[in-house]
Amino acid sequence: MNSQEIPAGAPCWIDLMTSDIAKSRDFYAALFGWSYEVGDQEMYGGYTMAFKDGKSVAGLMQSQENGEGYPDMWTTYLRVDDIEATMAAAKNAGAIAYMEPLNVPEQGKMAMLGDPSGASIGLWEFGGHTGFQSHEENGAAAWHELHSKDYPAAVSFYHDVFGVETSVMSDTPEFRYTNLVDGDKELAGIMDAAGFLPDQMPSNWQIYFQTDDVDATIATALTLGATIINAAEDSPYGRIAGLSDCTGAMFKLVQPQA
Repeated sequence: MNSQEIPAGAPCWIDLMTSDIAKSRDFYAALFGWSYEVGDQEMYGGYTMAFKDGKSVAGLMQSQENGEGYPDMWTTYLRVDDIEATMAAAKNAGAIAYMEPLNVPEQGKMAMLGDPSGASIGLWEFGGHTGFQSHEENGAAAWHELHSKDYPAAVSFYHDVFGVETSVMSDTPEFRYTNLVDGDKELAGIMDAAGFLPDQMPSNWQIYFQTDDVDATIATALTLGATIINAAEDSPYGRIAGLSDCTGAMFKLVQPQA
């Protein structure tokens, strides 16, 4: 996927906030074969770019030493054409600004918000950095999914604020799921998670990384300090599993159907 193929409102980037960036780098290098470039400390705070086979796939950032209490976590960023206007619309629609739009020199503009269902999501307006160079490939993110405790509010919010179309995949009491779509291209999913997310866990976006062999990847991850959250199981979309990495950040794996 190149930047021209990432429409407004679609996931365009991911990054990891980690309490131990050296440990996290080693973990994902061993798990997915990532290599890294560390950004200028003064300009970018040592923000680290991860590459798979020479193509950018993700960012990693050391959390602040003062420990503001944020857990280690992956964040999905949605592409926006006008970040200030989108943030204003998001607030009008009930979102909370976690980080107001910030100019990242030569790269673009970023912001962070909490959606009306309580999930954290990033915004990115393209500059020099135009999102993933690799997506839906081995060792790269392949799918982005919101597990929401307020499903109707979440579906309305992403449709209204980001201008993306929605397509209902399932609407039964057991399984409610809507895809954000661009024509016939599925961009991301929203799942009604009110029935299974624990009280203390907020709504959250989950990132699925693609692998040729979920079970082998899990076995490797366990040797690197990962924990299994959801054991591997077959789904209509392939074999999937949920893990937390060596510092506790949650992520998913997907092995697409052959």
